[in-house]
Amino acid sequence: MNVTLHTPRFVLRQPQMGDAEPIARYLNDFAVSGNLARVPFPYHLSDAKAWLNTRRADLPAEATNFAIDLPDQGLVGQVGFHQGAEGPIIGYWLGQPFWNRGIMTEAVIASLDWLFSVSDAPAVYSGVFHFNAASLAIQTRLGFIQTGRSTLLCLARGAEVEHIDTIMTRSVWKARDK
Repeated sequence: MNVTLHTPRFVLRQPQMGDAEPIARYLNDFAVSGNLARVPFPYHLSDAKAWLNTRRADLPAEATNFAIDLPDQGLVGQVGFHQGAEGPIIGYWLGQPFWNRGIMTEAVIASLDWLFSVSDAPAVYSGVFHFNAASLAIQTRLGFIQTGRSTLLCLARGAEVEHIDTIMTRSVWKARDK
């Protein structure tokens, strides 16, 4: 889907090949990639270009990704969805210079509002590696519910890592205080 979302502070837009350099720069930081399951470390420009080549306008909502585009900064992170065994999974990352500003909370809210408005998915799944307290805090603040623990391969760490599994149901999302 070719979608652009506007939040009070930035734009969420479809990633494009011109984003390869900032994607590679921010993901080639172990403090970022070490918190993600599907991102290798080191992360190269060729990795960013290969991923960007998978982004197409005809992807369903449940496979849509958004570049977080700050005014005067450009791309600073990503939020998006991929299809899991039980339904869409939301994932996200933010370049380290932009941490602790509420950017990711705002991006996750906008992307979940959008997904639940354009799809009939009953829930969105997510989770964090057990050491990623900041990401878990975002999910907890937004009303995600912990459903258990599992292990998940972290490509950057080259190991299976304990993962806290979470879910956001459509009914909980729609009933939350805004």
